[in-house]
Amino acid sequence: MSTQTIEGAGRAVVVTGGSSGIGRAIADAFRENGDSVAVLDRAAGNGVIHVDVAAEPSVKAAFAEARQRLGPIDILVNSAGLRTESPLENMSLDKWNETIAVDLTGVFLCCREVVGEMRQRKWGRIINIASQLALKGGVGLSHYSAAKAGVVGLSKALALELAPDNVLVNCIAPGPIETPLVEGISESWKAAKRAELPLGRFGTPAEVAPAALLLASDPGGNLFVGQTLGPNSGDVMP
Repeated sequence: MSTQTIEGAGRAVVVTGGSSGIGRAIADAFRENGDSVAVLDRAAGNGVIHVDVAAEPSVKAAFAEARQRLGPIDILVNSAGLRTESPLENMSLDKWNETIAVDLTGVFLCCREVVGEMRQRKWGRIINIASQLALKGGVGLSHYSAAKAGVVGLSKALALELAPDNVLVNCIAPGPIETPLVEGISESWKAAKRAELPLGRFGTPAEVAPAALLLASDPGGNLFVGQTLGPNSGDVMP
């Protein structure tokens, strides 16, 4: 692939979970950058390609449709996610499995769909959305924390596999962000959490999206290999 194609507008970008929250902000940012974007989400409509990232046949069908629209995929952003709460002692196996399936297995399935074509072309970017809870854990969130820690580990291992072919894999691990995932949390919890943060506030999706543009950029993102960027209001300082 030519340098002009990589640096310029018109790259083919797939964003899972791109119809709301962080995924939507990232999809919008790539569009504003002049790239062509296919959004894959459980909420189909308005040009969104329906996908259940935990189901292999659904993932294969969705990526086939994305290639029909865009051609070969240059950049994959895995932002689809599920967040529920439960103390471990009361957690059902179904609840555990559901979170692992969406938040971790879904990332595996989507990555597997693009790595072959990216290696053949000797260029690609994979950006996986993790969480600061992958690094610090969270009460009532053992399943979510475990899944997101798995995303970080998967990304590091895949980065080692693909970097020799100039396919770079990295993570973004946001802190508390004003998205639909936190809307159902009590106001008292949110107030207490804001008080813990050095910035004193949650972030917004628009403040996370530039990290994805950086990781996908050339030359700006060219030295990021298996890294985890943390737009988290100071909640975690590795």
